[in-house]
Formats: sequence, C-alpha cells, structure tokens
Amino acid sequence: MLSRSSIISPILLVSCLIIAVSFAVRVSFGVFQIPIAEEFGWLRSEFSLAIAIQNLAWGFGQPVFAAVAEKIGDRKAIIAGALIYAAGMILSAWSTTPLEHQVYAWLVGFGIAGTGFGVILAIVGRAASDDNRSMSLAIVTAAGSIGQIIGAPIAQWLLSFMEWQNVFLIFALVILALILPLPLMRSPKTALKAEIEDGMSVILTKSLKDPSFSLIFLGFFSCGYQLSFVTAHFPALVTEMCAPISSNSFLYSIDITSTSALGAVAISLIGLANIAGTLLAGWAGKYYSKKYLLAGIYTGRTIFGAMFILFPITPMTVILFSIGMGSLWLATIPLTSGLIAQIYGLRYMGTLYGIVFFSHQLGAFLGVWLGGRMYDIYGTYTLVWWIGIGIGAFSAIVHLPIRERPLRPISLA
Repeated sequence: MLSRSSIISPILLVSCLIIAVSFAVRVSFGVFQIPIAEEFGWLRSEFSLAIAIQNLAWGFGQPVFAAVAEKIGDRKAIIAGALIYAAGMILSAWSTTPLEHQVYAWLVGFGIAGTGFGVILAIVGRAASDDNRSMSLAIVTAAGSIGQIIGAPIAQWLLSFMEWQNVFLIFALVILALILPLPLMRSPKTALKAEIEDGMSVILTKSLKDPSFSLIFLGFFSCGYQLSFVTAHFPALVTEMCAPISSNSFLYSIDITSTSALGAVAISLIGLANIAGTLLAGWAGKYYSKKYLLAGIYTGRTIFGAMFILFPITPMTVILFSIGMGSLWLATIPLTSGLIAQIYGLRYMGTLYGIVFFSHQLGAFLGVWLGGRMYDIYGTYTLVWWIGIGIGAFSAIVHLPIRERPLRPISLA
C-alpha cells in the first residue's frame, strides 16, 4: 500500500491540472456577455441570468458530487462532471434564445461542480499530511488562478477571429480532455458504503447544529457574490465606465489601447495576483487562526472595493484594483476548507465543504443576476457594487465568533 506521502505528488499535479482547466473555461464567460447580447439584441440581464443559474447549479451540485465521490470514487465523480460540463457547453453553442442558454446553464453548473473545488480539495485534503494540508489546499486553489490568467485572454483572442459558438465548442473539447490524466490520480481508498452512511448522518447532524458551521456558511456568501459579480460583469464595467487611455499613459506603452482588452487583462491580473495571495494564505493557515485570517481577507476586500468605486475609474485604478483584489481573491478557499477539516474532520470534508459552498453559490447567483438586473434598470453597476461592499463587511464580522476547536477527533476513511 502506498503511503500518504508518496501519493500526494501525482494527486496534487492532476488536481492542479483539473482545477486550472475547469477555471479557465468558467471565468471566461464574462468575455462573452457583450458579443452574445449584441448578436441577439438581448438585455444584459438575460445572459447574466444564464451565468447566475450556472453558479446556482454549481452550488446545488457541489455537495452532490462530493457525496458521490465519497461513496463510489473520486475519479468516477470527476468523469461524470467533465461529461456534463462539456455537454452543457455544446448545447449552449447551439442556443439562440435566452431560455435555451438558461436551461443549459444548469448542465454547465453541475459539470463545474464535478470538476471543481468540492471534489478536488477533499481528495487533496485526505492525501496530505497534517503539516502540509494547508499549503497543499492552497497550491490547488492557486492552480485555479492559472486558469483565470489564461482563460479570459484566450477567449478574447479566439473571439477576434471566430464566432463565439466555435469558442464554446473548443472549450468543450478541452474539458473532455480532463478525463485523460485521471488514471494517474490514485487517491486514498474510499470507505465502505455502510461505514460512510452511518458516519455521515452523525457528522452532518452535529455540524448543522453547530453555530460555528452556520457562521462559516453565512460568511462564505459574500465571497461568491463578489467573485462572481467581478468575473461576469467587470469586463463589461471596464469597457463602459473606464476613462479613455491617453497617449502618454503607462498603459498605452504596453498596448492596452482598448477598454475591452483591458477588461480581459484585468481578470488575468486578478488571477496572477491571486497565486501569491492564496499561497500566502495557505502558509499562514498553518501558523495562525484561520477565522481571523478570513476576517482580515474580507475586510481587505471591503476596503479595496470601496476605494475603487469612490475614485474615478481609469486604466490605472483598474490595474491597481485587480492586483489588490486578486491578492485576496481565492485566499478564502484553503482557509475555509481547512477550517472545516480542522473542526469537523477529514472523512466528510467534501460533503461539508459542499454544503458551505452552496452559500457561496447563492451569493454568486445574486451577484451575477443582480448585476445585470441593476444595469438594465439604472444603466450602471454602482449600486450593486456597494451592496457587495456591505456584504463583505458582514462576512468579516461573522467569522469572529467561530470556535475553531475540533468538534470531534479527526479520522481518515
């Protein structure tokens, strides 16, 4: 039998690859918002609703796929997720009405759940040692930023010489390719079905009755709201609200000469800054209180968000905001998942994180949908931006009373 130290490397590598590819496709949807709306003459809220539904389906699917992985195997759950993800992309490419996009968004969202953090972080969390778990979770989370760095620019580049439908089909093929390296992912053996069912009912009951679990659930809401709103609407916001780039501007010298291109670059900069921020959060989570680190991250997001909207929106403030917000972007994920493992144990970490992640996706649904709806009503994103700032401050506060003491001894399947 392989030891945990010997199986973490291939698991870590394959996990990083799956997260990077899945994220590269997911974060690119904001780039498609204007081209699709202009082709069909849709309101901004109609395509936004499809992205919002996608996030909601991701939230519903996350605990389902995590439980499936814990019962019948991690790789089977990932394969199912990739197939559903690709099917949703292909069907969306053939869609010509808002309703069709919104229906197929359910498939895309469920597919993301099967190839996303809920399943992957549980695999890595079980395989890593206690000393390396926080950093291992951070490395996998940071891999999502690699996808974020390349996803939006690749989509923007492909759109420069082909129709958006063809880009969707190309992305579907890339998602299907995630199945190829799965034989290399030799994850820890799954527990017996009876053992899982007996233990899961007990730990779920204890967790749902624990006030700290409720606080973690509530606190993760703003993370989804802020991240999904920015991913879906920030390229459009930059395109329409950013001041023109002057000829003597520093940004002009690096040929970011259109606000449309700047929006895609901003998403990539967020991903680039997030690599350092997430790895730092993973390191800090080993030595410092995770709840205080999370409160600090949400406070930082609140400050960056307020400063951005209060100052004139220029190419320079877009770049500065992207770097600042990016350093805090996914830093919550290794800390939140690590906090769940610390308090409630490792065996059902995937399912419990999936339940908490549902709150994240409720926030994501609201952020994306409300962004489009408010834009159609007021012609600006300002109000929905301030709502996100307020929710972020709320999350900073609710993390403070969390009790980090383990609810029960940590055990492995």
